Amino acid sequence: MSTIETSSRKGTDAVKKLRERKLKSGLPFMINVKELSTNQCYLEHPNGNIQLITLVKSTKELDIIRELTPVEANELRKRFEFSTLN
Repeated sequence: MSTIETSSRKGTDAVKKLRERKLKSGLPFMINVKELSTNQCYLEHPNGNIQLITLVKSTKELDIIRELTPVEANELRKRFEFSTLN
C-alpha cells in the first residue's frame, strides 16, 4: 500500500470514528458530498434519520430540503461504508 493510500485510509478511519462518537453522544453528523451544491449537505441524526439541508448564508440558518427515505439513508451509509448504529 502506498503512502497516499495509507494516509487516505487513516483519514477515512478517523472520520468514521468521529461520526460514531458524535452520534453516540446525541449529536448530528454532517456528511458532505461533492455532487451537492456548496451550501448543501446531509445531516445524520442519532435516531438514524438523514436530512438533506442547505445553509442560508444571509441568515446563517439551516433549512431542511427533505428527509431521506430509509432506503436512501441506507444507500448513503453503504456508499461511505458507515455502520448502522441503531
